[in-house]
Amino acid sequence: METIGRDLREMQRIPLGPDHIAAIRNAGTTRQYARGAYLAEIGAPADRFFYVEHGEIEVVDPFTGDRLVPSTLGPGQFMAEVSLLSGGSWSMPMRAAADTTVVEVPRPAMLELMAAVPEMSDIIITVLAARRRRQLESGDGMLVLVGEESDRAIRRIAEFAARNRIPYRSYAIGSEEAADVSTSCGTGPDAPVVVFGRDLVVADPTPEKVARLLGLDQDLPEDDAFDVLIVGAGPAGVAAGVYAGAEGLKALVVDDIAIGGQAGTSSRIENYMGFPTGISGADLVWRGEIQAMKFGTRFVMPRRVAALEQLPEGDYCATFANGQRIRTAAVVVATGVQYRRLPLRRLADLEGSGIYYAATENEARFCRHGEVVVIGGGNSAGQAAMFLSRVARRVRLLVRGPTLATSMSHYLSSRLEADPAITIEYGAHVAELHGDDALRAVTIRDAAGDRTVDTCAMFVMVGAAPNTAWLSDLVALDDKGFVLTGEAAGATSTYATSRPGIYAVGDVRAGSTKRVASSVGEGSVVIASVWDHVRG
Repeated sequence: METIGRDLREMQRIPLGPDHIAAIRNAGTTRQYARGAYLAEIGAPADRFFYVEHGEIEVVDPFTGDRLVPSTLGPGQFMAEVSLLSGGSWSMPMRAAADTTVVEVPRPAMLELMAAVPEMSDIIITVLAARRRRQLESGDGMLVLVGEESDRAIRRIAEFAARNRIPYRSYAIGSEEAADVSTSCGTGPDAPVVVFGRDLVVADPTPEKVARLLGLDQDLPEDDAFDVLIVGAGPAGVAAGVYAGAEGLKALVVDDIAIGGQAGTSSRIENYMGFPTGISGADLVWRGEIQAMKFGTRFVMPRRVAALEQLPEGDYCATFANGQRIRTAAVVVATGVQYRRLPLRRLADLEGSGIYYAATENEARFCRHGEVVVIGGGNSAGQAAMFLSRVARRVRLLVRGPTLATSMSHYLSSRLEADPAITIEYGAHVAELHGDDALRAVTIRDAAGDRTVDTCAMFVMVGAAPNTAWLSDLVALDDKGFVLTGEAAGATSTYATSRPGIYAVGDVRAGSTKRVASSVGEGSVVIASVWDHVRG
């Protein structure tokens, strides 16, 4: 709570200029709110921007009705959230703490104003991003989870929220906080539950239902055509979204899981230029998402493209898994790759209950002071092992080959070898899983034979399979399923596929470097070809 308070105070040091305020007044309407009136309700569309002329606005705790943080918004400050950029919903309730006068600007007009006045846009976006970051750090979101430690469905919601930078609170069953939630919502004291706001209990919770409540999974009118559909929201897809929006293209980015892609599961990237102390993949790509939304690019998730077909006139029709269809002039395939699943009995039963494909703060919470196993010899496996060594008692890194020299950056392998909490076992793999409702132990097989070791978690980061099944034979693929581009596809443009109007960038592209920086570069450069196709 105090971190949000500091954030609100910091906003006083980032004032809008007189010209900015005059422009806001010209674009908006003056309204008065009596003391106690709500300006924003949880889950309501974030469809307005508020500039405070007189009075005071406070953040409200929906469970008690009291002021949530000591600081408030006063004259000269503004009220908005990141969701204003994306067309999402309010994540926190706001009300007038005194009789208050504001200038309200409808979202479309505010976005046009921000596009026309870059200096004002920079101030507003800096504040909105800082506010969301402080919410995440303090865990004061209005999405409340109870039972994440024991219920797989709740854990899926937590993973979705964490990867999409959605603030949430998580309480263990039996805790005092969980009891308060149970009393407020009328649920059983020992029941796992997802609550949005004060008393909206999400029945049979899924990421899709939560995304709908937060305005992330928005309906798209079928007569709404786009210049470019970008499938995949990893570094390549988000970079394409930034440049598409900057060039004035009407762009839509969709992903079936979350912003960040595989890079979003990386706890620390140390070799990305401009971040000498490193940055998490999730934070890096989230910054790109904010930047893309600034230019008008839309993001919708979770949204999976089930099929893609070319229309007689040359445009494309994408059909989503929920049956919705949209039309687009061009498609950028940025679906990346996914870690291969190991051929182990009961693997699917234990996924999310001790077996993971990402190593973030979300998963690390269940590994404190325990022993974990990481499988893989690439940079992702190395970064996961380094990150987990901060919380786990011991990390076993299992590598099938005899060395890391050919698959991992030297700086990373050197750190792994020097870390006393990490043991690297070459020529080893997991042969069997043990545990009923959660992973309890694994059998490791190497040249010396089999041995069973206790473990609280296993992180699988081996091999990569491209996500291209949805392309329905529209474009040429190599023998491993990666998309062929450029000369290999009979195309003149480096990132063009064998089908005009469809492009591929990032890890899904055959011959790509499989690095975050190169993926960002490809996503940035491809838009020049998309522009020529759309406007040519």
